Amino acid sequence: MKPPPGTSSPPHKVCLLRRALYGLKQAPRAWFATFSSTITQLGFISSPHDIALFTRHTPQGIVLLLLYVDDMIITVSRRSDGYLLSQAKYASDLLARSGITDSNTASTPLDPNVHLTPYDGVPLEDVSLYRQLVGSLIYLTVTRPDIAYAVHIVSQFMAAPRTIHLLSYYVSFAISKGLWGMDFTGYYFYLGDSLISWRSKKQSVVSRSSTESEYRAFADTTAELLWLRWFLADMGVPQQGPTLLYCDNRSAIQIAHNDVFHERTKHIENDCHFIRHHLLSNTLLLQPVSTTEQPADIFTKALPSTRFNQLRTKLKLTATLLP
Repeated sequence: MKPPPGTSSPPHKVCLLRRALYGLKQAPRAWFATFSSTITQLGFISSPHDIALFTRHTPQGIVLLLLYVDDMIITVSRRSDGYLLSQAKYASDLLARSGITDSNTASTPLDPNVHLTPYDGVPLEDVSLYRQLVGSLIYLTVTRPDIAYAVHIVSQFMAAPRTIHLLSYYVSFAISKGLWGMDFTGYYFYLGDSLISWRSKKQSVVSRSSTESEYRAFADTTAELLWLRWFLADMGVPQQGPTLLYCDNRSAIQIAHNDVFHERTKHIENDCHFIRHHLLSNTLLLQPVSTTEQPADIFTKALPSTRFNQLRTKLKLTATLLP
């Protein structure tokens, strides 16, 4: 950065900026502060649960303003039954960048029979391509939740990717839970028939049983559930009654309802037990569901093509043609 032409610049002196300039690290924050103060003067109030959401109540109803400044690279189509969000063009460009436009398509993003480790193959000389591709895939999950688990797996090798990892990116991805021994938390939320929130994340500790793993997942899911209820209330849609939460592990449900000291759960962190408080306060209601009817499995494990396609259908995703 240099002073404008025609201005004098004494030696050993620097210019003092009085306003934020485009491209500085402080610029986005400074711009948001300016926008926020201006929109507040017009009667809008920032949501305490998302500072980028501004609301204004009028005699005619509520005005919602959600601020986002960037290229979203998401197309929105209005249909008779709602809105369709798509990243078809983004996905097409990603395929072109990766150089696999002529490759055969796979029936699933993950091959259940392949296991990757950080030690297979040869370290990549240039890791930038791998990181760019995985970073792009992470953004693609905004409209493609069905690939969230696969993307999480390959993102674990971002620090030191090897040739086998890049090959797996091109071919089929792979599962790697067996190396770290940690289970995955997977959940999703619907608003009516629309999928509005989901997650696929490796748990931070090794669980001693599947019941413990499911119980830990309850804590993350309940935290998201609470935020969604508060956020909807900010938008003028308060929830009446408890939110249904389905789980395919009856033992975990029993532990959540039973606050008696238990030999199998005494070592679990206290913050995981806050689900009991919200059960008693009628914020949520736990319901058992058959494993075959649990779409959240698509976020926690690699699946055969038949099972994967079955669960993807339950997520109510709509196929769109690449441009």
